[in-house]
Amino acid sequence: MKSIFRAVRFLLVITLVTGLMYPVMVHVFAVLCFPVQSQGSLLYEKGRVVGSRLIGQSFVDSAYFWPRPSATNFNAMPSGGSNLPPISDSLRKIIDLRRTAFRSANGLGNSDIIPNDMLFASGSGLDGDISPDAARLQIGRISRIRHMTNGQKTELASLVEHSIIPRQFGFLGKARVNVLQLNSELNRVAISK
Repeated sequence: MKSIFRAVRFLLVITLVTGLMYPVMVHVFAVLCFPVQSQGSLLYEKGRVVGSRLIGQSFVDSAYFWPRPSATNFNAMPSGGSNLPPISDSLRKIIDLRRTAFRSANGLGNSDIIPNDMLFASGSGLDGDISPDAARLQIGRISRIRHMTNGQKTELASLVEHSIIPRQFGFLGKARVNVLQLNSELNRVAISK
């Protein structure tokens, strides 16, 4: 009987430490040291949340920068890739359709190289970033749709260049552009529409 009480007491202590104290400590640490990230890296426009910098959103309006494709249509519940193998005919057809649509929408020729991030969905299907090259290729379309002057087009190109996030710590990952943040900035500066 004595060992049962000891076991129950141990269970209560462990439950208190690992189920209550530890999560509270981790939460307090996160809020104090990483306030933006611990709250979901939310982006606000005019005082209301427009999204998270970490989760991609669908932008279909041609007056905005497009994100990379998503196999889940940016739905976080079934997030993931398409799981199509590299030699799949279905994947090849999807890539060809995306390449044709991107070239057509952005006024590109057959010799123009489309960055892979505009052709292939990310592993999570929720990637909110694109390569700087993918953003630069969209400047022509956006300036055309928004009826921009040459000066405004230059301003838009400058906006893209200032939106490039360098490699983390100078050596991890690749340079990237957050599409939600870039489109939010595009709304803020209100370059013709």
